[in-house]
Amino acid sequence: MTVRLIVRSFSELCITVGALIVLFVAYLLFWTGVKADNAADHQIDDLHHQWARSAAAAPAAGSGTAAPSKPKPATTPVPVVYRAGKPFAVMYIPRLGRDWSRPVLQNTAVGTLQRGLGHYAGTARLGATGNFAVAGHRRTYGDPFKDFPKLRPGDAVVLTDGTTWFTYRIDKKPYLTVPSDTGVIAPVPVKSGFQGAGRYLTLTTCDPEWGSSHRLIAWGHLDSTQPVTKGKPAALRG
Repeated sequence: MTVRLIVRSFSELCITVGALIVLFVAYLLFWTGVKADNAADHQIDDLHHQWARSAAAAPAAGSGTAAPSKPKPATTPVPVVYRAGKPFAVMYIPRLGRDWSRPVLQNTAVGTLQRGLGHYAGTARLGATGNFAVAGHRRTYGDPFKDFPKLRPGDAVVLTDGTTWFTYRIDKKPYLTVPSDTGVIAPVPVKSGFQGAGRYLTLTTCDPEWGSSHRLIAWGHLDSTQPVTKGKPAALRG
């Protein structure tokens, strides 16, 4: 009787553990993706509304019936403030899907990468001289960089901050390295082949697909910019 009870209890425990494992896998594969996709869509919508309000306010600020006595000197646009954990741009990579888009948030904290892509604090601002470096999950939390290995030289990576379109071009196939190789996000990325100062892009994600022992790196350079008032860049009109 005692042996039978032990066997039955052990069987019930195995069933319970198995069910918990299945639920955990379902959470990782499905629910984190649902939450991440919803968060990403919400943040992109918020950015678009914010940018629309800013664009509408700009001409209103200069409206009025009285003509100025003399032209006002041109003013330098106020740079977008990158606030920790907050979105400031949207990224599009046609190679990863016609409708692929993700918000870019400031920093690469765990909570940040669960809601979108993360800009490495301390790297260059979008479009500026230096290295604009961005990280994203390969799997789980929406699988933003699931197809990262498909990136090829010449592929467009397009970003906007609401005023400007920035089109970067990938320069080589993804490079495999280890997590401690921080030189890949240096102002002139180590082993990228770039020589001297420039306006560079670095994308990073985990490898293998369901692990994190290594990192896949893609490097690019800024190819062109244009105001959003001129419509979408050619890379997004295909």
